[in-house]
Amino acid sequence: MFTVSQTSRAWFIDRTRQAREERLVQKERERAAVEIQAYVRSFLCRRQLHRDIRREIDEFLKGDDSGSNKGSALCIFKTTRKLLFLFRIKEDNERFEKLCRCILSSMDAENEPKVWYVSLALSKDLTLLWIKQIKSILWYCCEFLEQLKPEILQDSKLITLYLTMLVTFTDTSTWKILRGKGESLRLAMNHICANIMGHLNQCGFYSVLRVLLTRGLARSRPCLSKGTLTAAFSLALRPVIAAQFSDNLIRPFLIHIMSVPALVTHLSTVTPERLTVLESHDMLRKFIIFLRDEDRCHDICENLEGCHTLCLMGNILQLGSLSPQVLEEETDGFVSLLTQMLCYCQKYVSQKKSNLTHWHPVLGWFSQSVDYGLNESMYLITKQLQFLWGVPLIRTFFSDILSKKLLEHQEPAPAQPASPQNVLPVKSLLKRAFQKSASVRNILRPVGGKRVDSAEVQKVCDICVLYQTSLTTLTQIRLQILTGLTYLDDLLPKLWAFICELGPHGGLKLFLECLNNDTEESKQLLAMLMLFCDCSRHLITILDDIEVYEEQISFKLEELVTISSFLNSFVFKMIWDGIVENAKGETLELFQSVHGWLMVLYERDCRRRFAPEDHWLRKDLKPSVLFQELDKDRKRAQLILQYIPHVIPHKNRVLLFRNMVTKEKEKLGLVETSSASPHVTHITIRRSRMLEDGYEQLRQLSQHAMKGVIRVKFVNDLGVDEAGIDQDGVFKEFLEEMIKRVFDPALNLFKTTSGDERLYPSPTSYIHENYLQLFEFVGKMLGKAVYEGIVVDVPFASFFLSQLLGHHHSIFYSSVDELPSLDSEFYKNLTSIKRYDGDIADLGLTLSYDEDVMGQLVCHELIPGGKTIPVTNENKISYIHLMAHFRMHTQIKNQTAALISGFRSIIKPEWIRMFSTPELQRLISGDNAEIDLDDLKKHTVYYGGFHGSHRVIIWLWDILASDFTPEERAMFLKLNVALPLETASWERHSGAWMRSAFP
Repeated sequence: MFTVSQTSRAWFIDRTRQAREERLVQKERERAAVEIQAYVRSFLCRRQLHRDIRREIDEFLKGDDSGSNKGSALCIFKTTRKLLFLFRIKEDNERFEKLCRCILSSMDAENEPKVWYVSLALSKDLTLLWIKQIKSILWYCCEFLEQLKPEILQDSKLITLYLTMLVTFTDTSTWKILRGKGESLRLAMNHICANIMGHLNQCGFYSVLRVLLTRGLARSRPCLSKGTLTAAFSLALRPVIAAQFSDNLIRPFLIHIMSVPALVTHLSTVTPERLTVLESHDMLRKFIIFLRDEDRCHDICENLEGCHTLCLMGNILQLGSLSPQVLEEETDGFVSLLTQMLCYCQKYVSQKKSNLTHWHPVLGWFSQSVDYGLNESMYLITKQLQFLWGVPLIRTFFSDILSKKLLEHQEPAPAQPASPQNVLPVKSLLKRAFQKSASVRNILRPVGGKRVDSAEVQKVCDICVLYQTSLTTLTQIRLQILTGLTYLDDLLPKLWAFICELGPHGGLKLFLECLNNDTEESKQLLAMLMLFCDCSRHLITILDDIEVYEEQISFKLEELVTISSFLNSFVFKMIWDGIVENAKGETLELFQSVHGWLMVLYERDCRRRFAPEDHWLRKDLKPSVLFQELDKDRKRAQLILQYIPHVIPHKNRVLLFRNMVTKEKEKLGLVETSSASPHVTHITIRRSRMLEDGYEQLRQLSQHAMKGVIRVKFVNDLGVDEAGIDQDGVFKEFLEEMIKRVFDPALNLFKTTSGDERLYPSPTSYIHENYLQLFEFVGKMLGKAVYEGIVVDVPFASFFLSQLLGHHHSIFYSSVDELPSLDSEFYKNLTSIKRYDGDIADLGLTLSYDEDVMGQLVCHELIPGGKTIPVTNENKISYIHLMAHFRMHTQIKNQTAALISGFRSIIKPEWIRMFSTPELQRLISGDNAEIDLDDLKKHTVYYGGFHGSHRVIIWLWDILASDFTPEERAMFLKLNVALPLETASWERHSGAWMRSAFP
């Protein structure tokens, strides 16, 4: 244990330590207090000094405002020095404004050198101080400009003030001190101005101007006055001109000034004199020379990103439209820089929405950040971009092609009118078409002879790459681009003639070789083909039948025959050679372009023939080979069936369809085998209420049961079963009678077209209770008939069959093209509006359709508020398409959807996509071809003791041959054969498929 003395000592040491620490703390407090007092006194002194200085400044500025003679240059210099010493933007903004007005006022004085603020630059003692001071003042002006909003009136006045300061002290032209004898000083003063301008550039002068111009011009109507815009743009040009257009200054000028949204548009409307300055200095040529270098162009685009790159491109395009002479001389460089800019933007264009994409009104989904502040000016930017596909620029770019003359026929080939069956006899037409002069045929057919590495071909390829890149980049205005490119009627035919001349032999071989060559030259040639296909497809899509067949705008019918033959072979080769199987990127885009153009021509030919018989078939493709490849699940065979089934003869596609149905039946267990029998659904039908009983008993059946065997027992009016065993014959009779009744126009489920009286859903069918369920049931019955191969006499309107095939979902589908199949007279009247030369508004039409519905006049608006919107020359094309779409789609949308739903529950959509609309009609209703009795006799199988030499059989064939009309023979075959008539008339070697059941 511790002793008492030890405890006292420890206590004493601890007490002493605490006392020492307390003294140190006290000293620290005293030191801190002295330091705080010093800071406070210093702050109070500085604040007082600032107050005194600001008071002096205010008194000086107040005296200057009152007009007293205190505004000498030296006084202004000293006052400015004081203000800059303590300047704070928020606190001293009003003082700075007054000081700037004071300085500008001194510069306006007449014959008073001592008053001119700039006179201090001549003072040996003050020159350097004055230069430093004016640099600070002007940069503060820039900082204020960066914060001000030009749409606010007070701010707009301040913008004018600060811009005037910058204009005044960056150029000596307004300095009165240099007049007369002072002219000898101008060179030295110009050096001072250049020094000041250089300082501002280093501080970020162009960034300030960009912010100011964007705020004032990034809107549909500019809020910068003529003087303000003139001053700002003049200031932007000064460094570039002073540096004699050095690359170091052209670069920031392009990045910060020429990328301002629609700048050239606003300059042309507000202050066109500034554009004259650009032209006088040949700025467009300098921009082209600078930007055609790939590295420099990429650097500019990287700094701007996609949104502002479009703004720069728009301004350059508009400048180009104002300087056609420069464009003619610098076409190659201009095309190169535009292509590079579009390629940069294209890298960030996305096909779909994601967490990394933003919506852009011109580019679509874009993976870079989007400046939504540009949305208001996007209309003007789009108008600038339209110069790219405007007529003047297209004429300049394609001058070599357009300058060539195509030899034309003395008389155009007459177009045949469309027949009721949409099948046009074309033998005489094609005979005339191919009896033309050899010079014309040389244009239409691949002849070759032009080297693909020549300067002419390279130039056209570069231009085609530019436009093809614009189509894949500017996704939201793609239709505008295509419309612009197809405006000149002779461009596409001459481009086709140019394509035909390429390579040693021209045509298909050259482009197929390009597919296998991954060279830049090959890519450019394929881009040319893609552009031709995209533009031609768009043109044929928007032209009506009169323009295609009678007026033959752009393409003659014989040219369409040649082009379609080329496209058909090209697409087939791409598929059959395995190119499409693993295609992606540019190869896939090429296939889509060529295939799209091919199918537009094919569907047009299906509606109204222009090509010869068997034109679309591939004679080198044997159906047996294709079927073998399909059985082996070869990809190329499946792609043929998916993309170009028309290359296979129709009779083989019918066989393929029946084979698909048979395979599904086997898979579902619907075919009787030695080990199992399919499930049978029995229904009882009263003849007097056939439609009602059939609807009630069949509509609830499952999809599997509907595809299976259905046996029908008829009951007469007395409730007694009719004699007979249903071995498909009774069900066939029931199905035919059901379909006959539901499609009877008197029932008002369906209506007939004017003229050829073909069926389509009635717009007023909604008066029936549960009408949509009825349409779905009708679709199932129709599907069941096709599924079982039962021919039903139901002639559908072509436009309705197109919807059944799903063609109306295609982006190339045109309601106007299908309108003649609904009402040919209405089509003529509607398209006459398109050709009306006067003012459409005089006709008093609106965007609405008046219809007599059961005695009442009903007004249907084609768009919301359409009955109050007049039809004008500007919107007449939209009116035509809206009207056609309303008549064929909107009015019967629900009915059509219900019927298609029922039909597709039985028939898979992919099964019938290999048929065109006329072919689908033949699949449903059979063919009109005359029955071949010899073929029927050859393949008939007899039962019940009968044989070919039996006297009854001999009488039968004699009666069929001598006494029956063709229609009666067809009815005989329809009664005895449960297969479509086309199979019986076409299949020469399929006896196993045919049977005749004679009693």
